Amino acid sequence: MGIKTIFSPQYWAAVPFHFWSVVFFALGSMVGSFLNVCIHRLPLGQSIVYPPSHCPHCKYSIPWYLNVPLLTWVWLRGKCANCGAPISVRYVLVELLTGVTFLVCWLEFGHQSAWLALVYCMFLSGLIAASFIDIEHFIIPDEITIGGMFAGLICSFLLPSLHESASHPAALGRGILGALVGAGIIYFVVRLGKLAFGRHKFKYEQPEKIVFNETTIVLPGHEIAFEEVFYRKTDTIRLKASMLELCDRCYKDVWVRLSPSQLFIDDEALNPEDIPFMEATTDLVIVPREAMGLGDVKFMAAIGAFLGWQAVVFSLGLSAMLGSVVGLTLIAMKRLGRGRPMQYGPYIAAAAAIWVFGGYRWWDWFWK
Repeated sequence: MGIKTIFSPQYWAAVPFHFWSVVFFALGSMVGSFLNVCIHRLPLGQSIVYPPSHCPHCKYSIPWYLNVPLLTWVWLRGKCANCGAPISVRYVLVELLTGVTFLVCWLEFGHQSAWLALVYCMFLSGLIAASFIDIEHFIIPDEITIGGMFAGLICSFLLPSLHESASHPAALGRGILGALVGAGIIYFVVRLGKLAFGRHKFKYEQPEKIVFNETTIVLPGHEIAFEEVFYRKTDTIRLKASMLELCDRCYKDVWVRLSPSQLFIDDEALNPEDIPFMEATTDLVIVPREAMGLGDVKFMAAIGAFLGWQAVVFSLGLSAMLGSVVGLTLIAMKRLGRGRPMQYGPYIAAAAAIWVFGGYRWWDWFWK
């Protein structure tokens, strides 16, 4: 039985429509359980296949009957059955969100094509995983972005209706164009943002102690991981130190420039890997920063591969508005400091999901 036969509307119509509604919700909650594994393990560089699901606290291997999506978490009241350690509410939220997403995909696209509904389910699952990872770790793994881009191109070729085309090569071409526009337009925003907002100045009324350790720079009130600062080899932290202390020497009134590969103290060049600790006294620190990360570039390329270049432009504009509203609200509520980084991936994902569930109609209305 060929794939066209499997997804033939007459086979799916032989069963009551809302039977499939229940199936899609159940399937979505199971996929959500798998997404929880991805959300936890991908940022840590761990396999999503082995070992099987286990408690992160006591390493108890979870049997199948204690791994039923939605029901188990409620039954155990959010605690490990073995050690009683709390299990984050994120697990049940992801399962519920994915289940509802699958259900809505079926209700929206099931009458048109079961295959189309399943492809959108897969696409939106990637958005969910990317959003939760970005919220927690400020990254979107390549497994989701680059993998999503290739998946989008394959789906574009196999399912031309994804781009409202009757031709397989033409649909693939639209997917490729969407990926190129997605990557290109966001990379342009990254470069433009680097020019406009590429430096963050921390100025203090009186000299403060700034500590540089192996992984972070510790400023008064908070610390910044070097991985959030050094996107490129040319990114450099600058400061004028009235006093600079290393493990084995001290300096007075020197300029300090720290990049991923070099440390300059005035004209003296050192290897940062040989300096495990450095403390400076200064009233001004200039730290490089990004308007957006390169992960967002690849993320938008994946969205373009699935949805086309129009969805990229729509998602960019709407995500900017959503991010601005949320960011200004958090600043007003004093939940987010000015100049502090904010995850942008969830807003891109939300805008892309809105496109799938009707945003394209706004696009057509606007141009007409």
